[in-house]
Amino acid sequence: MENKLKPIQWENGVLKLIDQTKLPTQYVLNEYNDYTDVAQAIKDMIVRGAPAIGVTAAYGIVLGMRKAADLTKEEFLKKADKVCDVLKNTRPTAVNLFWAIDRMYKVITDNKEKDIGTILDLLENEANTIYNEDMQINKSIGYYGNPLIHKNDVILTHCNAGALATADFGTALGVIRAAHEAGKNISVYADETRPFLQGARLTAFELMYENIPVTLITDNMAGHFMKLGRINCVIVGADRIACNGDVANKIGTYSVAVLAKEHNIPFYVAAPISTIDFNLDNGEQIPIEERNPKEVTHIAGIQIAPDGVKVANPAFDVTPGKYVTAIITEKGIVYPPYKENIARLKGK
Repeated sequence: MENKLKPIQWENGVLKLIDQTKLPTQYVLNEYNDYTDVAQAIKDMIVRGAPAIGVTAAYGIVLGMRKAADLTKEEFLKKADKVCDVLKNTRPTAVNLFWAIDRMYKVITDNKEKDIGTILDLLENEANTIYNEDMQINKSIGYYGNPLIHKNDVILTHCNAGALATADFGTALGVIRAAHEAGKNISVYADETRPFLQGARLTAFELMYENIPVTLITDNMAGHFMKLGRINCVIVGADRIACNGDVANKIGTYSVAVLAKEHNIPFYVAAPISTIDFNLDNGEQIPIEERNPKEVTHIAGIQIAPDGVKVANPAFDVTPGKYVTAIITEKGIVYPPYKENIARLKGK
C-alpha cells in the first residue's frame, strides 16, 4: 500500500503512472517507455492535476531524449525541440506543464556543448529534482494552510487536488491532510465534479484511504449545504493563476466561489508558485481547454444524452480574484491586494 496514492513512479528508466481513469474500482499501473505515449496519457487524463502533469512531462522528455542518444548533436537538439513541442501540445490550461518543460529544455540548452550521455544524466537528475521538489512544496503548502483550518471545521472541496494530482501529498488536500494530522477533527464535503467525476472517483477515494471523514455530494448541492451552515470553508487547487489573483481551476469552481461569497464562507486556493503565470495580467488571458463531448454525454461508457445533441465541455473556468479569500503557497499565504502581493512572489 506504500505507493497507492503516488500517481507517478520512476523506476529503472521506466515511467509508471496510475491510470486515474480506472479509479476507484481498479488500481492499474501503466508503464511508459516512449514520450509520445506519455503525451497521450496526459491528453487522456490517465495522469491529471497541474503539478502531476508537469512532473510527468519532465520524465517524458527524459524518455524522448534517451531514444535520441545515437543521433548527432545537431539532430539531438532538433529532437529536443520536437519532444518538447509534442508534450506542450497535450493540455493548454495548466501552466505547470509549460513551466516544467521549459525547465527541462533549459538543461539541454545550457549544456549543449557537453556530450549526449552527460546531458541525458542531467535531464534525469532534473526530472527527479522536479519530482522531489513538488513533494516538499506540497508539504509546505499544508504547513502554511493548516492554521486557516479550525477545530471541527467542515471543508468543501471541488475536483481533486490531492496526492493523485501531484507527486505526493497534494495541494488543497495537502492542507486538509495537515489539519487532520494536527488532530483538528475536520471533515470534508467533496463535490462529485462533473463531467469527469474527479471528486467522486478520486477525492473521495483519497480521503477514505487516509481515514478522513468525507461526504460525497453532487455539484448542485453545494449551495444547499452552505445555506444550512454546514460548511465552514472551501479549499480548491488551481491550474493557472494570473497576476491579479484570477484563478483557473476545474469547471464549476467559479460557481462554488460565488456561493461561498454569498454565504460569507472563506474561499481558499492552494497552489505552488509555479502555478502562477507572471506573464498574464488577468484571467481573461488564460486559455480554456475544450474536451471531448462524450465526457458529458456518457458516464462510464454509458450514454445518458440523446444522439446528436450539441455539447459544450470546457474543462476549466476562471474565478475572479475578488472571490478568493487567500492563496496558499509553499512560501506562505497571499492575501489581497493580489496584484501587489503576487508580484512579490516572482523569483522566489
